[in-house]
Amino acid sequence: MTIPALTPRVAALMKKVHSTRGRLIFALDATASRGATWDIATRLQVEMFEEAAKVGGLDVQLVYFRGDELKASSWLSDAGALITQMRDIRCIGGATQIERVLRHINAEHVCEKINAAIFIGDAVEELPINLYRAASMNVPMFLFQEGDNSVIDVNSGIVSTTKVEDVFRQLAAQTHGAYGKFNAGAANQLGELLRAVASFAVGGVAALANQRTEGARLLLSQVK
Repeated sequence: MTIPALTPRVAALMKKVHSTRGRLIFALDATASRGATWDIATRLQVEMFEEAAKVGGLDVQLVYFRGDELKASSWLSDAGALITQMRDIRCIGGATQIERVLRHINAEHVCEKINAAIFIGDAVEELPINLYRAASMNVPMFLFQEGDNSVIDVNSGIVSTTKVEDVFRQLAAQTHGAYGKFNAGAANQLGELLRAVASFAVGGVAALANQRTEGARLLLSQVK
């Protein structure tokens, strides 16, 4: 049976529908210190999807590291499915693996365009220069930091004069993304930031500007 060709109108509609779906990587540090923030992030997922739905649609891949493992979920378009996966994960000890996260984002972007990537963490235990090299990509990174820690050399245990904030800000600037900080108990603050990025992933800078929230304005002032 011959399949009829799409009419120009239908083809244009399908193209529009496809173009309004964003692809977002949601990456988290799942080491032992992250338990409280992990629970907060899980609760905020529905709001993130709902915000994206106002503009188009959102496909999310969950990425996390703990112990010596780095895990990535399949691409999910349903908040409930993502929450189910997150609830089954327990934070355990281990050093940061941010470089592996960045390389994973690169690999996914090569396969199909990633509109934005989020990373939530409180520590850097890797050489910052290696992270900057791994982040040479065309995926805007939105890095949200909890706490006010300094970079630690995991091999020597030496605490650097470089702050985690400095590294996160550099990664955000290098990838044309943005940086934000939140407190452990500030679920509303983090939620506002996540909703802003979800909107950006689907509708770009225009959608971010339309949010008119403090979180959106913070990110908008940095995105280039």
